[in-house]
Amino acid sequence: MTALLKNKQTTHEIGLQGRTAVLDLTGAMYLPDEDALLVADLHFEKGSSFARRGMMLPPYDTRETLIALSDAVQRYSPRTVIALGDSFHDIGGPERLGDEERTTLEGVQSGRDWIWVTGNHDRILPESIGGQVVEEMELGPLTLRHEPQEGAGAEVAGHLHPVGKVVMRGRSTRRRCFLTDGSRCIMPALGAYAGGLNACDAVFKPLFPKGFTAHLIGTERIFAIAKAMLCRD
Repeated sequence: MTALLKNKQTTHEIGLQGRTAVLDLTGAMYLPDEDALLVADLHFEKGSSFARRGMMLPPYDTRETLIALSDAVQRYSPRTVIALGDSFHDIGGPERLGDEERTTLEGVQSGRDWIWVTGNHDRILPESIGGQVVEEMELGPLTLRHEPQEGAGAEVAGHLHPVGKVVMRGRSTRRRCFLTDGSRCIMPALGAYAGGLNACDAVFKPLFPKGFTAHLIGTERIFAIAKAMLCRD
C-alpha cells in the first residue's frame, strides 16, 4: 500500500496564459502565482433537490463533494478559494445544508478569502454561506466566470462539465477532464452528482477552434490527450 501511495501522482502542471496551473486529481486547479484554488460546479444539495421532486438518490453527494474539496484545500492551503458557479444545485440549496456539512464548509473557508462566482443554478446566494459573491472576476491575466464565452480567450470557466471517453482494448471509460488550449480552460465538475458532457460535443468547437488538450482525471494520475486522438471521426 505504501509503495502505491508513493507512486500516486495527484497533480499535473500545465501552462495557462504564460502562468503555471496545477491540475489536481479532485478536479480542482491551483494557480501558484495568485495562491488561489479554483473549483467548479460543486452542485451541493443536488440529491436533496431531486428528492423534493420525487427522484430519490442517496443523500450523500454534498458530503462526498466536501471531502474532495477539503482534500484539495488541505493539499495547497491557498490564500483564496474561488468557486466558479453552480456551487449549489438550486437557490434553496444553502438552506438545505445539514449541520455537519455546514460545519465542514465553514472549516475549509476559515482563514482564507472565499469567493463564490454565481452560476445558472445559483444566481442568488445568501450571506449565510460566508465569503464574497460575484458574477465574474479578473485574476491576473485570466477572467474567471461560470459560463465560457466564445471569443473571450483568456478565461477559466465551468458549466459544461467536460468528460473524455477513451476506448482501450475494446473497453471504454469516461473520465472528467480539463480542456485547454493554453489560453482558455474549461474545468471539470467537482460535484459528486454533477454528470458530464462529452468533450467531443459540438458545443466545445467554437470555444477551441484550433483544438485542445484534454487532461483526463484517472484513478491515480492525470493523462493528457490531444483532441485529434480523443475525437476521432
